[in-house]
Amino acid sequence: MKKALITGITGQDGAYLAKLLLEKNYLVYGLVRRSSTAEVNDVRLRWLGIHDRVQLIDGDLLDNSSLCRAVRSTEPDEIYNLAAQSFVKTSWQQPLLTSAVTGVGVLNLLEAVRLERPIARFYQASSSEMYGLVQHPVQTERTPFYPRSPYAVAKLFGHWSTVNYRESFGLHASSGILFNHESPLRGIEFVTRKVTDGVARIKIGLSKDLRLGNIEAKRDWGHAQDYVKAMWLMLQQDMPGDYVIATGRTVTVRDMCKIAFDVVGLSIEDHLVIDKTLYRPAEVDILLGDSSKANSLLGWNPEISLETMIREMVEADMKRLTDSNAK
Repeated sequence: MKKALITGITGQDGAYLAKLLLEKNYLVYGLVRRSSTAEVNDVRLRWLGIHDRVQLIDGDLLDNSSLCRAVRSTEPDEIYNLAAQSFVKTSWQQPLLTSAVTGVGVLNLLEAVRLERPIARFYQASSSEMYGLVQHPVQTERTPFYPRSPYAVAKLFGHWSTVNYRESFGLHASSGILFNHESPLRGIEFVTRKVTDGVARIKIGLSKDLRLGNIEAKRDWGHAQDYVKAMWLMLQQDMPGDYVIATGRTVTVRDMCKIAFDVVGLSIEDHLVIDKTLYRPAEVDILLGDSSKANSLLGWNPEISLETMIREMVEADMKRLTDSNAK
């Protein structure tokens, strides 16, 4: 039985990845930061029905000693680093924390792997936000990076740290440059969940408007359930490497909103309000990924369409809100 250690296991990607690995008969450990809200932190694992099948251990990306103990005690075959301060907007408000957790935290974990378990295969969750002010219309593994937020800068530090440890110490360390990926498990602060939850609230009668910032930004959106498969596939390869994971289709936030409103039979024009205070200090105007390398070397292709994903999210939010109001 293979063993895997997942940081960020209580997040969207961590929960879906844990489910995938359990289906493949892995023993799954999850690193969790101790907090006073620990009893509600496993809500995503519970939603997937796997909370009692993973083993949670205490640790923190800012505490190298705890990382060394976690790696030493679990002896994992595969380590997936999905933990981060991952909300772009918050990174401007908390740049130092974001840099420490999302950037230096990767280096802390890599060092723990080097010292305690150098034979383990390592996955780093890199981000399309690293491309920022895009240098090429379509982004590949060879496209230069131009980060436009503290979050993206921190992700770039973690990305290059992973490359450096691969080349310096021979670790089987891979990075997935994942473009936007969503699901019903996405946090409410992210624009897709904000939209699907907002649309559900309007449909049920709990709200009248959906307030957003820049709705002309374009993103390449996929489903997290598809993207965690790519993470696993990377660590099954003989040689480590970096891979863009994307759908190859970009749409505006406005178009994504329209899909959500269409699900419930409402008009976007009747309910969408543009709020200038929600604009970012520096915007990433367009992201569009080319995952040809992953297609050819990993045999990976996205299976769930944007329309199917948004429908799933709207319906899940409708159910959440209906069940909550019924109590």
